[in-house]
Parts: sequence; structure tokens; C-alpha cells
Amino acid sequence: MSNETPAASPQNGIQAFTFGDPMPVLDSREILDHLECWMNGKWYEPPLSLNGLAKATRASVFLQSGLMFKRNMLSSSFVPNRLLSRPHFEQFALDFLWSGNSYLELQENRLREPMRLLPTLSKYTRRGADLDTYYQVRGWKDEHEFKKGSVFHLREADINQDIYGVPEWYAALHSALLNESATLFRRKYYQNGSHAGFVLYINDTVHDEQDISAISDAMKQSKGPGNFRNLLVYAPGGKKDGLQVIPISEVAAKDDFGAIKNVSRDDQLAALRVPPQLLGIVPANAGGFGSSREATQTWTDNELRPLQARFTALNDWIGEEVISFNNDLQPPSTRLS
Repeated sequence: MSNETPAASPQNGIQAFTFGDPMPVLDSREILDHLECWMNGKWYEPPLSLNGLAKATRASVFLQSGLMFKRNMLSSSFVPNRLLSRPHFEQFALDFLWSGNSYLELQENRLREPMRLLPTLSKYTRRGADLDTYYQVRGWKDEHEFKKGSVFHLREADINQDIYGVPEWYAALHSALLNESATLFRRKYYQNGSHAGFVLYINDTVHDEQDISAISDAMKQSKGPGNFRNLLVYAPGGKKDGLQVIPISEVAAKDDFGAIKNVSRDDQLAALRVPPQLLGIVPANAGGFGSSREATQTWTDNELRPLQARFTALNDWIGEEVISFNNDLQPPSTRLS
């Protein structure tokens, strides 16, 4: 993932953050953690690069799948109403899960009565100097100021500042990028195709040299782009051990691809707090992960319900019950009337 140029240097009092070379958490940048988000004159800049954070959600299949799973569980239990539809709630919930911030704009009718709630993408929404003012910023001089007091902001609590939220899975960012790097390394290795699949060694003298050319052409035509490159060695009268192939690297045994994928996967699932059997992960042992139904019920009690309670803060802000959920997980055929 390419580095992103920070808006300014740390000498100017801005906390710089980039997605690039790996760096430890306890590095020199922690001395800036006591600073609040930088004010550019109109709005506060987020403490993290939202553009880089959005790209990181697609760095690993486990991270994106976990976020989508939690979004789907929230959406399936959400009860739509006249102010907030299910598609709009899905966007509202997804923004909170991936960025730690989600916003809803309240639109009123001519009688100043609530008419509907529309999500504003957290990637482009900024909190103004007046904390009741919000902006939508999509680029240089491409900004829109929302009506004062019309935007509801749900944020994940952060220990360093109280302007923006920081996603819970942020601690697993290194694991997600490591998982991506391992996959990209394997892809580049196979696409490179500069390694040999096998060596065809012929030491018997043939009567016609065209037979060797025909065998060589057949081997060239049998492989596709990016596959293993097979070698043909014709040594008339050569000895049995006259040709030795000494491998300089053996990626399948040296890069620990499976171990890296599994360890980084477990880190991401721990940060997302999603059981592996609910994401369709195949167990490596014969015992498996246990009952998926029991895991679903446990996850609902310990993770889904507390997460749903966070979204009910909108009800206090707007003054009526807009957010409500139905957690009946029983199949329709077994529900009691």
C-alpha cells in the first residue's frame, strides 16, 4: 500500500499518519497523542487517514468479511420506520464499523417536523469548529456545510481525543496488511514464472536432432503465461549424474505462507470478535469449532446486543424511537404466534 503524504509535518503541531512502511506502536509518534485533532480553520482533521483506512478494509478477506458480517447482522435485526429505511441504516452501520464514525442528516418538512434521516459518508464528513456544525469535504474547495444542528454523529470512543472516533479493529491493522503481503508475495511468485517445474534430462543420443526440437516446442506450447517454466536438457552421451539441479530457494517450505495467513487471521477475528465458524472458515482439526448455532447465540448476547445499544443513542438525540431491533433468531417455522 503506497504512502500517503500527510497534510503537514509534526513540527507544525499536526499528528501525521501514513499507511506505508511497518512501524511499531510505541514509536516517536506517541509523543503527539496528547494533541487534539488539528483545526484547519473550518473543521477538525481526523486523527487517522480515512482514505488509507478505507483501503485497508479491503486488504484482507477476513477483515472485510468480518465487517460485512456485523453489518448484515445489524441490518437483519433492524426494524425500519418512516424516518430511517433499511438501506440507509446499512450505510450508517457500515460507516461506524469501518471508521468508528457514522453520521445521519435530519431533513425536515416545511413545518420543521422530522421527515427523514439520510446517511452522510463518514469518509468525507468533518466536524466543524462549532461542534454542532458539520461539513462534507470531497476534495479541494469541494465542500458542503450542513445546516447547524441537523447532523447526528455516532463515534467510537478514543483515549486521545473526543472529536472523532477510532475503529475497534485498528489494533489489527498490521495483521491485515501482513495477510495481504503474504498473499501478494505468493501471487507474484507464481506469476513471475521464472522458477522451473521440472527438468527433462535426455542423455541418450537420438538419430534425428529434429526430435529434440519437437520435444522442446511441445513443452513450450503446453504451458500458459505465469506457470512453471520447464527445462529441457539434451546431453548426448552424458553421465547419469552429469547434470544436477540445485535449488536456490524453495518458497513453499520457506515462506510459512499457511502459518502467516492463519496467525494474522486469528488476530483480525480477535479484533472483530467474530467466531470463525460464522465466517465460513474451515477448521484445521477434526473436532471443528463447535456448534454454529450456539456460537451465534453467544455472539448475539455478548457482541450484537451491546453494539445495538450504541445505535439507540439516536433516539435520545431526535426525541423519538427511530432505532429498534428484533433479535429473534429462531427460524420462522418454530416461532410462537
